[in-house]
Amino acid sequence: MPSHDLARLAELYGVATSYQPSADRTVTAPAAALTLALTALDVDTTTPGAVAAALTARERELRERLLPPTVVCWSGADPEAPATLPSLPAGTRLHIETEQGETRTAVDQLPPGVHHLTVTAPDGRTVTSHLVVAPPRLPTPPGRSYGLLVQLYSLLSRRSWGMGDLGDLGELAAWAGRALGAGFVQVNPLHAAVPGAPTDPSPYRPSSRRFPDPVHLRVEDVPEFAYVEDRERVRGLLERAGRLREAVLEKGELIDRDAVWEAKREALELVREVPLGPGRRAAYVDFLAQEGQALEDHATWCALAEVHGSDWLRWPEGLRDPRSPETARARGELMDRVDFQCRLAWLTDGQLTAAQRVAREAGMGVGIVHDLAVGVHPGGADAWAQQEYFAAGMSVGAPPDAFNARGQDWGLPPWRPDRLAESGYEPYRRLLRALFRYAGALRIDHVMGLFRLWWVPQGHAPTEGTYVRYDAEAMLAILVLEASRAGAVVIGEDLGTVEPGVRETLRARGVLGTSVLWFERDWDGDGRPLPPDSWRADCLATATTHDLPPTAARLTGEHVQLRDSLGLLTRPLEQERAEASADTGEWLELLSRLGLLRGTHGGHCTSEEEAEIQAVHRFLLRTPARMVGIWLPDGVGDRRPQNLPGTWDQYPNWRLPIADAEGRAVTLEELAASARVRALVEVLRGEAVRRG
Repeated sequence: MPSHDLARLAELYGVATSYQPSADRTVTAPAAALTLALTALDVDTTTPGAVAAALTARERELRERLLPPTVVCWSGADPEAPATLPSLPAGTRLHIETEQGETRTAVDQLPPGVHHLTVTAPDGRTVTSHLVVAPPRLPTPPGRSYGLLVQLYSLLSRRSWGMGDLGDLGELAAWAGRALGAGFVQVNPLHAAVPGAPTDPSPYRPSSRRFPDPVHLRVEDVPEFAYVEDRERVRGLLERAGRLREAVLEKGELIDRDAVWEAKREALELVREVPLGPGRRAAYVDFLAQEGQALEDHATWCALAEVHGSDWLRWPEGLRDPRSPETARARGELMDRVDFQCRLAWLTDGQLTAAQRVAREAGMGVGIVHDLAVGVHPGGADAWAQQEYFAAGMSVGAPPDAFNARGQDWGLPPWRPDRLAESGYEPYRRLLRALFRYAGALRIDHVMGLFRLWWVPQGHAPTEGTYVRYDAEAMLAILVLEASRAGAVVIGEDLGTVEPGVRETLRARGVLGTSVLWFERDWDGDGRPLPPDSWRADCLATATTHDLPPTAARLTGEHVQLRDSLGLLTRPLEQERAEASADTGEWLELLSRLGLLRGTHGGHCTSEEEAEIQAVHRFLLRTPARMVGIWLPDGVGDRRPQNLPGTWDQYPNWRLPIADAEGRAVTLEELAASARVRALVEVLRGEAVRRG
């Protein structure tokens, strides 16, 4: 039990002293969790006296300060309405340097942006803050739309090199937009991975969220590839790529990301020997100038990782600091490799931008929906380059809940809320700006992290953590500002336990939620499936996600059998089967009662399973959801989840191609020719027309 002073000190720094796993239960945070979280924020808690002194200093700081480090003003719908600041002493003078280079003395009618605000009180006190001026709401989706959800690596075509790539993404978007009338394609995070042997295949634990992974490049679409002089090596690489592709598509092997990257890396080394034309050279130089220090840091980490391994915490001491003389010297010695990594980032950015352009030209109102992971690997490039922004000795996770009594530790270092605020949220702004450059929409994984994150001290169990608060208003203002500038939609993954008020705040700012059919029940009433007209409108509605069983597996109960075969069940198999069957049965009864379960007649489907999957999607379109997503593997009856939470090496997470009901890999070309896929989409199109 924390002392009164420690609890009060924690509250003043946004460190929670308790949490509620359910509405009727409150759990007190361990004193050690508070102490260690405060230590990570550079607060001395070594003795009771130190705690008392820190508390006195913090109370005085908050009492006497004129403004916090970052201030938010929401521009109103009425441009004449004055913006407001926190209460300031009468006679306080304002001096504002706007992002656009103007000078102002009042906050009225400031343009959107992150400005520098200096206030001088009558007693001479002066303070400078970052002033965020943001539109009141995010852009809304252009009308109602449906689209496809897919893990890009799983989408192999007859041209890809053993895993789906950005060329495949462009083809998928062009086909879905032109032939299916889809409004968007949502993919997994394409962030740069931490290299290794083997590489961690999870897209949710990247080395960098700021820069994409060049493993997604379509090598043949790089203009210089056609001019590589060593044609014999090119032929050899293309044959190697073909073997990687056939291993997955014909032999049923898993996707081998490392082998794919090794082949692509060799090809891209050859590409770099081809001189850039004047226009391409100018574009590359512009990219270097645009990305600046962040790109140099990322490329330097990648070059150093080739020499010293991919965990910077194990590098020679001098290289652990990105600003040290040793790092500067090593960068100079490795400049050729640094330039190679910069070139890869430029090429990948260009193909990502091209994919979004193709999607929009195909008639998609949104286009590509990219995914922002909740954090980064502690040994990766972002954690190295931005050390001052991360809380040392802490990891992000989740507290114990009804689904996981042990809690979760995701192994991701959290951002420090104080350092973010002091910088005007610079790393967060630059991250969003980079992603919105090629995204029609952005899905934010665990969007609740804009409000608070569960910090787990290293070496402690997840149950021994506590929540730490962020300035949600500032985080949302930056998000709304950058998305509005890009004209992009934002979707928040808000599944699971969400504290009261969060969904309402997100909705007020235009952030769409995520609604998955099997979780939408009347939890405050009889617990039965929620009828379609009771669903929220401001959401992306789907039948499943990458972390859940495909719809066919859930309908047949095969997901329970899979978990049993891996020893993951906590109750007897028959009990789990009975519960899963009852859950599915309630949904099928509702679908039938609504007239959505139409059987195999009429030529729309060839099996009861297919009829049920179509009924599920008819139901989704009956809801008021602004966006309706089809998990692409559902179109061919795939049984296997892409990720099975709670497993590591027991299941091939993130390494499975899209497959049919028999487990045979299905190519992009076969998907496009599939009568079953087209029938499922036509059900949605027909239902959309029928409902006007």
